[in-house]
Amino acid sequence: MTRYVDEDRIAIKPISREFYEIIDTILNSEYYTSNPYEACLFIPPIDTLNENNLRKDKIAKALAMLPHWKEGENHLLFNMLPGTPPLFDTALNMDRGKAILAGGGFSSLTYRRGFDVSLPVYNPVYQDVPPNRKESGSRRWLIVSSQVNIHRDYREDLEAQMLDEGFKPDDLLLLDKCYPFTNLTVRCHGSQVFQYPQILNEAKFCLVIRGGRLGQSVLYDAMRAGCIPIIVADSYVLPFSEVIDWQEAAIQIYEEDLPTVLQAIQKDVSEERIEEMQKQVIWLYETYFSTMKDITLTTLKILNDRIFSAHAKSLRQWNKRPEPSAVNNPLFLPITAPVNEGFTAVILTYDRLESLFQVIQTMVQVPSLSKVLVVWNNQKKAPPQASMWPKINVPLKVVQTRENKLSNRFYPYEEIETECILAIDDDINMMTADELEFGYQVWREFPDRIVGFPPRNVLWNNDTHSWKYDSEWTNEVSMVLTGVAFYHKYWSYVYTTQLPGNIKEWVDTNMNCEDIAMNFLVANLTGKAPIKVS
Repeated sequence: MTRYVDEDRIAIKPISREFYEIIDTILNSEYYTSNPYEACLFIPPIDTLNENNLRKDKIAKALAMLPHWKEGENHLLFNMLPGTPPLFDTALNMDRGKAILAGGGFSSLTYRRGFDVSLPVYNPVYQDVPPNRKESGSRRWLIVSSQVNIHRDYREDLEAQMLDEGFKPDDLLLLDKCYPFTNLTVRCHGSQVFQYPQILNEAKFCLVIRGGRLGQSVLYDAMRAGCIPIIVADSYVLPFSEVIDWQEAAIQIYEEDLPTVLQAIQKDVSEERIEEMQKQVIWLYETYFSTMKDITLTTLKILNDRIFSAHAKSLRQWNKRPEPSAVNNPLFLPITAPVNEGFTAVILTYDRLESLFQVIQTMVQVPSLSKVLVVWNNQKKAPPQASMWPKINVPLKVVQTRENKLSNRFYPYEEIETECILAIDDDINMMTADELEFGYQVWREFPDRIVGFPPRNVLWNNDTHSWKYDSEWTNEVSMVLTGVAFYHKYWSYVYTTQLPGNIKEWVDTNMNCEDIAMNFLVANLTGKAPIKVS
């Protein structure tokens, strides 16, 4: 890494451990390229995380000297602690040109929506202390306020609620620093001393109140403990708010409503809701917040989704934690897949245009169809011009393969954006729209299995010591043909990347072997047979 020094050979800013972790994460991520002419975004190797100790004039000069700076255009700066006393500005207060800012204390006045990224304020101090999270029902305190030096008016508002006749001793614990304030691992309430951050494991809710900086490390500490944050900071732009639905994991109240916070929580939040929110808080923390690596990768993913919006995760995907009922299948999918995403019809074809167009016309009548992807398997003949294709009300894409292989239907094409794929041949004209919709609805209930229509039986014959392939339509089924079958796109990646080379060669040179290979692959990994729809 380049070392930037002033005219006296003194480093303009030593590299902090946290900034080193950011750079290391980027270098080892899928987003990194060493070729500046391939890059969409540049990360200056200058630590601007903590504004308290920045030599802003020197850093601004160093940034301006970067070979691709161009007034900061297409550059990203990380700043977790903005502002200096006494004002604590809510954005990095230095000449940064047009650079994007990933910052930890934005207000709604300084945050440029769709441009900047709001970060959590990472707290490295207690990383060696195990969270030891308790279930919500076994936590003693309803609300804990652990911030030190909160404004006197806010403290008076909280103290007044403790004097209310409806107050119970375990409803609110108001902590402050212990004197002398030299030990960061304790908090005091009068003469009582509590270990910090362990005390947060005893609270269902943790107050996060506007302080000198809008971004507070106490939010990070609360989430780490599985304590539901109560955010009392009117203009605070919450971390990763572009993609995280904070209503599922936190309570936000106006600062003027702080005097009634205890009453509001007791009245409006049920135990079931508390339990659900606590699970969401823990999952969000473990997924996006727990380490500098997680924070960095989340930031890069948000920016990548902006640039490549066609491949962006939906808000549901950002906020949906895995269902515990799905841990027994390799996809970690919910028992019922979402209905609103629909499916992509992948049609393998060679040159039978009449039957192909008929299949497409049937497909567009299926209510849950999201997209049609035609895999053109003919290298000697180009697909028809755009004007010749049927005019339909869903996107239609055509991809031309390099080799004529039946297994091309299983390639995980980037055009497939739904979880569900319907593999269908270009001559399957006997299916009705109702039958296909019913097949999709069956797949939604069994998203880890292949759900199809034409059944087959593949059996081992002990007399001949060979496999027997039975094409008779009987009630005995060991596979379904992928000429018309629903399956999860996960299996396309597994088939393409994990199927041994000798099996791939066998598949590509033997009729129907791609069906057998896919069926056996899914059955071996899930322990479940395919489902025949009838």
